[in-house]
Amino acid sequence: MQQGDGAGVIPLERADVQIMPAASDLMTLPLEALARQCCTESERFYRGQPHNTRFAYELFRRALVERNEAAWEHVYAHYSPLVDSWVRRSGAFLNSGESSEFFVSLAFTRFWRAIPPRRFAAFPTLAALLQYLQRCAGCVVIDSVRTQSWGAEVVPEDALSVTQLTQPAPDEEAMERVNRAEFWSYIDAQLHDEAERVVVFHSFVMGMKPGDIYDCRPDLFECITDVYNVKRNVLGRLSRNQGLRELLA
Repeated sequence: MQQGDGAGVIPLERADVQIMPAASDLMTLPLEALARQCCTESERFYRGQPHNTRFAYELFRRALVERNEAAWEHVYAHYSPLVDSWVRRSGAFLNSGESSEFFVSLAFTRFWRAIPPRRFAAFPTLAALLQYLQRCAGCVVIDSVRTQSWGAEVVPEDALSVTQLTQPAPDEEAMERVNRAEFWSYIDAQLHDEAERVVVFHSFVMGMKPGDIYDCRPDLFECITDVYNVKRNVLGRLSRNQGLRELLA
């Protein structure tokens, strides 16, 4: 929902005295009309009035399931103030050296990639979608720290130069962003399958524990031990990767 006095609260669905539109009607509603109705329902929510979350949920469905770019733009515009408020309340934000707009963009990118069409059904309500978006917003703030954590786990600290262990100067921000993108691109190229990508992303970007990863993707892992094994194997393989050592040198 749009930012307001209760911007930090994930809106939970509640009884709505309005006439509920049929799913088929929502799916045929023109996009612009759907987006306008989302704004109307958000205003009702923040005024404490009965509201209908199905319009917003349909907007997310079109964006994530149909991969409709126009619908995604409406989602971004409508919810970016809320995501911005989550980013600014993160304890790591003040020391991040980045703007909130930068992290808002990253949060939506993480969210988009984490929910492909086949996974949308795992989020049956608007509240579930927003809770996951909030988790993405909280995690991207520490993305640069997670990158350094990767270096600490994969490459011994004494193999890193002093300049790598210090914060970049403000005039080096642009280069640091490029370096992070290059780092994650290289890591992604070394991963063998979806299971490894899920473990890496959720462990080192989302900051999730193996048990949480298993709960999130039981279709990929038979048990929590599988998650631990994948993580251990990836770290072991990367620790021997000369190209990664050169990238971090």
